[in-house]
Amino acid sequence: MNFFIKNKLLLIGLAVGAAGGYLYYYYIGCVSGTCPITSRPLNSTIYGAVMGGLVFSIFKSETKSNSKNKEQANESANNNS
Repeated sequence: MNFFIKNKLLLIGLAVGAAGGYLYYYYIGCVSGTCPITSRPLNSTIYGAVMGGLVFSIFKSETKSNSKNKEQANESANNNS
C-alpha cells in the first residue's frame, strides 16, 4: 500500500498515458500499418503509458529527507570553499 501512495503520480501518469495512447491509435492510428508505434494498439498504449509516466513523474515533490541531505551537502561544500 505504501508503494501506491509514494508513486501515485507515476501510476496516474501511466493510466492517463495508456488511455491517451490507445485513443491516439483508435482515432488517428496508421492506415498503412507501416508506422512502428501506431500500427498496433498494444504498441501505442505502451508508448503512451511510458510517456505519461515520464511526464507525471516530473511533478513529484522531493521528500524531506532528500531535501535535508541536499542542504547538508551544500553547507559542507560551502564550508570547504
